[in-house]
Amino acid sequence: MASRDDIKFLSNPNIGQKRKKYCRFRKYGIKYIDYKDQDFLLQFVNEQGKILPRRITGNSLKYQRKVATAVKRARHLAMLPYVTDLLK
Repeated sequence: MASRDDIKFLSNPNIGQKRKKYCRFRKYGIKYIDYKDQDFLLQFVNEQGKILPRRITGNSLKYQRKVATAVKRARHLAMLPYVTDLLK
């Protein structure tokens, strides 16, 4: 029977390691999120029109709030739909 130390080496060491998420705004130095840029905002919205959470997008808290505000402004001005069946 294998001991606990041997079991650690029997499994693949790459299983369970995830890629580190990064905030694309900090990486590229983006300071202002333009609510008029629909194509850019569509990256942060799923097919149903809901805003994607931070754990999926990898944004920092500061920029996730700015993205949410920009999406809501674009929705208010009818640049983005509130709800849809297939957006992308």
